[in-house]
Amino acid sequence: MRTRFTVPLCGLLLAGAAHAADLTVVTHDSFDVDKKLVAAFEKANGVKVRLVKAGDAGAMLSRLILTKAAPIGDVVYGLDNTLVGRAKAEGILEPYRSPLARNVPARLRIDDGTLLNTVDYGYVTLNYDKAWFASHKLALPRTLDDLTKPAYRGLLVVQNPTTSSPGLAFMLATVRALGPEKAWTWWKAMREGGMKVTRGWSDAYYTDFTRAGGKYPIVVSYGTSPAAEVFYSEKKLGTSPTANLALPGASFLQLEGVGILKGTKQPALARKFVDFMLSPEVQADFPTRMWVYPAREGVKLAPVFAQAQVPNNVATFTPAEITRDVKAWTDTWTKVVLR
Repeated sequence: MRTRFTVPLCGLLLAGAAHAADLTVVTHDSFDVDKKLVAAFEKANGVKVRLVKAGDAGAMLSRLILTKAAPIGDVVYGLDNTLVGRAKAEGILEPYRSPLARNVPARLRIDDGTLLNTVDYGYVTLNYDKAWFASHKLALPRTLDDLTKPAYRGLLVVQNPTTSSPGLAFMLATVRALGPEKAWTWWKAMREGGMKVTRGWSDAYYTDFTRAGGKYPIVVSYGTSPAAEVFYSEKKLGTSPTANLALPGASFLQLEGVGILKGTKQPALARKFVDFMLSPEVQADFPTRMWVYPAREGVKLAPVFAQAQVPNNVATFTPAEITRDVKAWTDTWTKVVLR
């Protein structure tokens, strides 16, 4: 998921001396939640929460699979609807559906909702730097195919779908829109045309995107990223300096969830933490920290979310579809793009 625009924390947050009531929560690098909320959870449950950041979501899943014989945590947050099938097949999650999941619409459920409880959702899509396009007097592309034309050569930075959840989501969106065969032709043309690939979202957005001083004015990011640009700007802005590039076939609905790692020694506390993530307080805290939409219905969003844009023609896949085909697709993508 994400998300994004957070000041990175050191690998551990609120870590305490090891004792029987430690609870280790493994997250992707963009996770952020109010420390006061975590402290209140600790006090109410007599537990010390230890947050371990394990890379982007794809890298985090690989690490959890490699360590499943000796789990590195009790709870995991940040696996999404593109990764749940692999997590399920590898048997790393313990079934648990929070009673608070009743407040989450069925359309936002990840698989059957028993392994991952949906915490938030967002739209992976292309963002562009308005000022760059204005200064270069270049019209915006209208289709994915336009991006392969000489005028747009070397303007796009994407994330590797084998290590990044937004990278995987974007790849899936292109496959849904173009069909597998045409999609690989498009990716090959993009690579030959100077597209850059990064390992994760942070590198793409904070290093290579022109808004951060990089060379690429189009980046795979989120529909909420323009709102975050306004929120974090040092100057008061009426409109965002970035916007979504709403190309048909370039957007994906991403659902992020929380689940219990199989082998936890704190099953009762792990269930309570899952419930905590779906509580009204945490759901209200998430949007302007990780720039996602809360899964729980009825949560009021900050006014800055008026700058967020919901793309049209959003691609969706069932976990079964992704599980069946994603390895073949990512293998083909790797051969076409990286070799």
